Amino acid sequence: MLRGRLPVAQMSSIVTPASKAANTMGPKEVELILVKEQNGVQFTTSTLVSPENTHPSGEERETWGKKIDFLLSVIGFAVDLANVWRFPYLCYKNGGGAFLVPYLFFMVIAGMPLFYMELALGQYNREGAAGVWKICPIFKGVGFTVILISLYVGFYYNVIISWALFYLFSSFSGDLPWVNCNNSWNSENCSDLWSNSTLNDSHRTTPAAEYFERGVLHLQDSAGIDDLGRPRWQLTSCLAVVIVVLYFSLWKGVKTSGKVVWITATMPYVVLTVLLLRGVTLPGAIDGIKAYLSVDFLRLLEARVWIEAATQICFSLGVGFGVLIAFSSYNKFSNNCYRDAIITSSINSLTSFFSGFVIFSFLGYMSNKHNVALDKVATDGPGLVFIIYPEAIATLPGSSVWAVIFFIMLLTLGIDSAMGGMESVITGLIDEFKFLHKHRELFTLFIVVSTFLISLFCVTNGGIYVFTLLDHYAAGTSILFGVLIEAIGIAWLYGVDRFSDDIQEMIGQRPGLYWRLCWKFVSPCFLLFMVVVSFATFNPPKYGTYVFPMWANMIGWCLAMSSMAMVPLYALYRFCSLPGSLCFICFFQQLHHWLVV
Repeated sequence: MLRGRLPVAQMSSIVTPASKAANTMGPKEVELILVKEQNGVQFTTSTLVSPENTHPSGEERETWGKKIDFLLSVIGFAVDLANVWRFPYLCYKNGGGAFLVPYLFFMVIAGMPLFYMELALGQYNREGAAGVWKICPIFKGVGFTVILISLYVGFYYNVIISWALFYLFSSFSGDLPWVNCNNSWNSENCSDLWSNSTLNDSHRTTPAAEYFERGVLHLQDSAGIDDLGRPRWQLTSCLAVVIVVLYFSLWKGVKTSGKVVWITATMPYVVLTVLLLRGVTLPGAIDGIKAYLSVDFLRLLEARVWIEAATQICFSLGVGFGVLIAFSSYNKFSNNCYRDAIITSSINSLTSFFSGFVIFSFLGYMSNKHNVALDKVATDGPGLVFIIYPEAIATLPGSSVWAVIFFIMLLTLGIDSAMGGMESVITGLIDEFKFLHKHRELFTLFIVVSTFLISLFCVTNGGIYVFTLLDHYAAGTSILFGVLIEAIGIAWLYGVDRFSDDIQEMIGQRPGLYWRLCWKFVSPCFLLFMVVVSFATFNPPKYGTYVFPMWANMIGWCLAMSSMAMVPLYALYRFCSLPGSLCFICFFQQLHHWLVV
């Protein structure tokens, strides 16, 4: 019996979604089976098959080595530094345990449905963030939007990891360098003593704060964003190490990155558990945990609490960066993406909640040790993990050991999230530009080196100003806009029913009414609300007392608009590339489809 396979050409739509027959399980092949009987009579039969791992270019699509590789990669990306430095502080600031009410509410009606949507979208179409929009080509611009956002985030996110690496190297010493004011970088305002009067004195700083700003960043040598200076060789070296690690984790695709996450995705849980066991034994730790969990339901009457809960959901799950689409595109076609979405999004939220116990056990200890109110030491952002927490660790017996453990955790939290962002860019572009498939190693090198060169601006004397500007503009309103357009494109143009059929084809089970209602109505309304709130509550960035000049804010807005502009620009290009009459026919066909779906 002889077998042969012949490719069958597919018809694709220019503007309207491709027909169902043309969009099932990727490329199709005709399998010809030739059976030769003993009497010389030959019979042939043919069947239409869909190779499970075949890429649209005709090549075999790479898949994860093991299912657990995919799960750890998604968890590692979603669980990042913000789970440690953002969620616990928001919970404490917004009514303690009461904050979980709006947080879980938005998680159920928006977070999980969007998470599920992206996993299913990538797995069914088996392409990156841009390629998946063959289902509705006019919306392909949103794919380039999320790819650009992931690239922009890489410019400054890798810098955070380099800070953690610098602190890790500094921890291998008998005396930690941020415990006193007797160092060359300290100013006359440095004070070893904590007190309410010291904390309220704007001219007084702690040794840990001065180590971060003056010893690591060398902020004293810069007058502002227009006075950056040269890159600091110490931070540049750390950044180079991070880039090398990222390259060799990504250069061979998911076969290598899927093995790296076995360490980077699991290590934070081991370290968090060790730190919690140590933290709860410290004096004042229980008071800190009580403050973290204290319930004030009256805070739920404040609109700001609900807005911050919604914002945290949007950014904590990692929806809209194209990473979930890229990762799931390497799944087997029949993988149960519904179960994966529930498991990974739940683990992400539980990790945020769990890390709060670790953080506030040490903050309670700091409050007790220095006899100050908890709100004097509670903060969020880089200040928590690079100033407050190191200062708490420095007071423990065997402080160097605890510092090494803590900064290893920060490194692993950052590395796998950075890997996810890079993979989104790489997969999205090589799937869109097919000739890059044969040169993945070189293209990956080009991306990481380009990221390194841009990141050098963030490791100069005034690099923290560039970092703050990028952090404020690169993935704020633009990421919300991107997810909104993505949700509208799938729910209203491609159609919820068609999308549900795709999921049923993969996992054998059609999404329930709840998921379909969330995709079509609830999630788009939620995202539209968040975009409006983001614009309405916008405040220009600042670092401490430094106010950014107008030209810097203009550059920031240009950065944000450059990614958002990809949606209308690509749609315009798509229409302009059609003959005039065909353009109008396709437009009205698309309008008719939208109204009847």
